[in-house]
Amino acid sequence: MAPPAIPDYLQDVYWWAYLHPNGVRLFERQWLVNLILWGNFSRLRDAALAEIDTPINQRILQIACVYGDFTQRIGARLGEQGRLDVVDVAPIQLANLRRKLPPDPRIHLHQQDASALHFADAGFDATLLFFLLHEQPAAVRRATLAEALRVTRPGGKIVIVDYHKPSAGNPLRYLMTGVLKALEPFALDLWEQEIATYLPADPAPVALTKSTSFGGLYQKVVISL
Repeated sequence: MAPPAIPDYLQDVYWWAYLHPNGVRLFERQWLVNLILWGNFSRLRDAALAEIDTPINQRILQIACVYGDFTQRIGARLGEQGRLDVVDVAPIQLANLRRKLPPDPRIHLHQQDASALHFADAGFDATLLFFLLHEQPAAVRRATLAEALRVTRPGGKIVIVDYHKPSAGNPLRYLMTGVLKALEPFALDLWEQEIATYLPADPAPVALTKSTSFGGLYQKVVISL
């Protein structure tokens, strides 16, 4: 099967952050990804991983590579029966992640498009999307969420951490409006629409819970199937 093409929106909007070697070298710094998230990277990472039992003896899917130690922390929690699959459409991102990970037969990297996964239905116990949806146009976001639901088994869960519209009293609200308009043109969708509005009608979640943090700037959505 031929590898997927790099989507136009990724090449046009995010080439500098995810596709250019200089961008990868720049952003692959733990302190920098923490700074970009206003000191909240570890807190948000741990909030996502708290939704998965430790040790992880399930099959976990991470959709899209993440700068920083997100994937390494998942790998460190894998039990003997656990397995982690990570997909990304960009070969440079997979190569960067491979350099960060120790050899581990329980961790598998795949070049796949998040909106058209090649996995069988209901093959994963949990699926993680960490700061991915805000980088996707609405149609791609809908397709990515539909695929996440398709490959996650009944009784499993989907964990999403991403941006959210800050409260009116959050002093970063106006600064982040300008930053996101300039650098993240699809992100403000998540300020105006709930993530639930991008989900397909079928299958309907058994439950969906949402919590926000840092004055509403970030959200965690957990979809139980």
